[in-house]
Amino acid sequence: MTTAQEFWENRYHGDQRIWKGTPNALLVETVSAIRPGRALDLGCGEGGDAVWLAAQGWEVTAVDIAASALRRTADLAESAGVKITTEQHDLAESFPGGTFDLINAQYLQTPFDLDRTALFRTAANALAPDGVLLIVDHGSLHPWSTADPDTYFPSAQEIYAGLELDPSRWRADRLDAPQREAKSPDGQIATVTDTVILVVRSRA
Repeated sequence: MTTAQEFWENRYHGDQRIWKGTPNALLVETVSAIRPGRALDLGCGEGGDAVWLAAQGWEVTAVDIAASALRRTADLAESAGVKITTEQHDLAESFPGGTFDLINAQYLQTPFDLDRTALFRTAANALAPDGVLLIVDHGSLHPWSTADPDTYFPSAQEIYAGLELDPSRWRADRLDAPQREAKSPDGQIATVTDTVILVVRSRA
């Protein structure tokens, strides 16, 4: 049986890049009003978000389960002339040390076992005072997806409620389901839904 690490290694092992290397729009929108500090990018893939953050002045730690993804991230950082730290973690088993002013979790959904509630609770606890946890999930299937058409996508409100965070220490600044246009590898265009959870840690 293929393990999670083997699956993602295979995905990023080839010579051709999968993504465009540009940051996710919801990250750009969120970070535009935040003073740069220490950032953690969970499931960094090929490094588009991590490298963009570093270019904006953030001190970035980029994390992925696949060494091949981290190599691509490091290569992109070098070509962009920025410095980032890469760490290999299976987030089902380990989490980077330290505290962060921004934790970015873009489409951290996987066909393998991952207790996302525990992971996001750990991430919330790793925020510095006034730190921000941005979670963006797929909230619908692409028409060209091979996933189960009956896949259930929990709402932002459901995901946040499941974290059971102390309201005196954390607050939800955004629980939303915006739509965007997506394009398939062969050029199909469709409107899809994202699920956005923005958590802020209080100073108290």
